[in-house]
Amino acid sequence: MPPAEPLSDTQIPSPPPDLSAKLPKLIPRRKQDKSTEPPLNPPPPTPALPAPPKKEVIHFQHPIRRILSKKDHDLFLNSPTYDLVTAFVFGLSDSVRQTTVTSVQKAQRDPVVSTIVDILEEAEKTVRECPAEDAGGSRFGNKAFITYLDKIETLLKSWHDKLGVTDAAARDEVSTYIFHSFGNKTRIDYGSGHELNFLIWLLCLNRLDLLPQSTFPQIALTVFPSYLRVMRVVQSTYYLEPAGSHGVWGLDDYQFAPFLFGSAQLIHHPHIRPMSIHKPLILEECSKDYLYLEQVAYVNSVKNVDGLRWHSPMLDDISSAKNWEKVEAGMKKMFVAEVLGKLPVMQHFLFGGLVPAVDGMSTEDETDVAGEMEETEGGQGQVAPEGGMKHVHDHSGKTWDDCCGIKVPSAIGAMQEMKKRQGGESLRRLPFD
Repeated sequence: MPPAEPLSDTQIPSPPPDLSAKLPKLIPRRKQDKSTEPPLNPPPPTPALPAPPKKEVIHFQHPIRRILSKKDHDLFLNSPTYDLVTAFVFGLSDSVRQTTVTSVQKAQRDPVVSTIVDILEEAEKTVRECPAEDAGGSRFGNKAFITYLDKIETLLKSWHDKLGVTDAAARDEVSTYIFHSFGNKTRIDYGSGHELNFLIWLLCLNRLDLLPQSTFPQIALTVFPSYLRVMRVVQSTYYLEPAGSHGVWGLDDYQFAPFLFGSAQLIHHPHIRPMSIHKPLILEECSKDYLYLEQVAYVNSVKNVDGLRWHSPMLDDISSAKNWEKVEAGMKKMFVAEVLGKLPVMQHFLFGGLVPAVDGMSTEDETDVAGEMEETEGGQGQVAPEGGMKHVHDHSGKTWDDCCGIKVPSAIGAMQEMKKRQGGESLRRLPFD
């Protein structure tokens, strides 16, 4: 073994260079703050709701259709009435953000809201006075619905007297909207357009200064659920067919507003996510407080196949959204694009003195189009070669859903008839008919 001798200075290796000063300092990566960035596709804004007009300047008139051509529709889309309708509907939605049904219903109720709830209870009671006819198991609209609407028409005066709308011209205009909100007398159908008529009726009461903006949460979470309850009784009794086959928005055969108001309620909820609609326990426990969940639970209960993916694919797709803000924004976009922005939908919209048409729009007198309750089908008004307007239907096979649709039986009617055959209230899940 060689002896341990100290190394000379020339044999000692030099230390490695210190590169620490030359290397850049490590800076922790910070999450990019996107809160100040505008969204790529923002929802339509909520216009300011104008103050109610002075009664002496209102020219009341019986509501009629005025959107009977693309020109009429374009005039509407750039009109103050378009902003008025959007401001009211979105104002209702905005008023119930992060708000539960229970919290609103526990608060002191406005007297006009209480009167409206009583009116809707009377409308529900009237169903029992007009029982459905024996239709031999048919799942299509029951003709006893005509009797029901005739009875409702006799109640309109007393209803509006209770609300303080006693002027004959004002009552005629305002009552037309609620009358049309129960469904179509001739077609025996119901859809989201009839639901819109109910909202316009409430808008008219707002224009008469009976429902100020302070009542908006009560309108959305007390009045509207009462209306939903009435229409479910009407639908289950008379088997109203879905207007437009599967609903204008493709969300539900009949309703849209519960999804708009309900998604606003759920914004920033601590644990309920859009995907939670697939969890039966959450639907059971929380549906009493949130319209969105309650409507999903109801849709599940009336379909004869299990699973949103099969009977409501659009609701299933929406459940994959990251948060409720995106769902609510999507609902607002759908309202603007698929309702107010679609001529085949808006051609059934009624204009009067409180919700006025625009100068230059067509009138029903200039066309051969029957009144809304007399017309057996929907359809699109177009300019006739000889001048004026005529009523035509799109049979191209490409856009049947943009015209009259096809007659389909009521899903609720199918459920009710199956219960009758099986006995009891339970429903055995079956595939599509």
